[in-house]
Amino acid sequence: MTAPVQETTTQDTKLVLALPKGRILKAAAPLLAGAGILPASDCLDEGSRRLRFPTDDPTLDVVRVRSFDVATFVAFGGAQLGICGADVLMEFDYPEIYAPLDLRIGACRVSVARPKGQGEGDNPARWSRVRVATKYPAITRRHFAARGINADIVHLHGAMELAPVLDLSHLIVDLVDTGSTLRANGLEETETIATVTSRLIVNRTALKTQPERIGALIARFRQALAAPATAETLPA
Repeated sequence: MTAPVQETTTQDTKLVLALPKGRILKAAAPLLAGAGILPASDCLDEGSRRLRFPTDDPTLDVVRVRSFDVATFVAFGGAQLGICGADVLMEFDYPEIYAPLDLRIGACRVSVARPKGQGEGDNPARWSRVRVATKYPAITRRHFAARGINADIVHLHGAMELAPVLDLSHLIVDLVDTGSTLRANGLEETETIATVTSRLIVNRTALKTQPERIGALIARFRQALAAPATAETLPA
């Protein structure tokens, strides 16, 4: 008996673009508009409980997920494209992901910080082991291993600045923008591990199997980046 033929639905044939929640999503909004991608109005509404949104392009949906999850959605094929911070790409280093464009938004840095004034005169070159609180265990281990230091990781997902104060760790490695949160909690940056911006990322298999569709979207983002600033983005 022949197996029944399953009909392919419009939902199945759509491409999916994964977007990060929060400040990067807001920063990406003008870029999406420049690329001709207009999601449903509640996509930018933090109060919306929806996670998947249609766009003005009937062949493209967007999903809104945690910034740390964008790369995983794209790597495993849940989304074919995404906007993702370079910090996340460094942490997970998925071979399934291709990052063709630096979108030049969400600029910040991954930095080492410690309580202000602590360890003055202490030479890190003499350390053999250090305890570090971070949500970036892979980046942190690689960074200290390159200096011959064994990093014992205290894996936290937030409130990193409390860890040295409460003797959970000697240092923290965290994403830093203005540094105001560090200063407010008595910490200071001691080293920048990497500067970070957001990238357009693509699932490599999807690019091979749908090169025209995905290539066209990459081209639209490239054109948006090359376009001169609009009146809305120019300083007053």
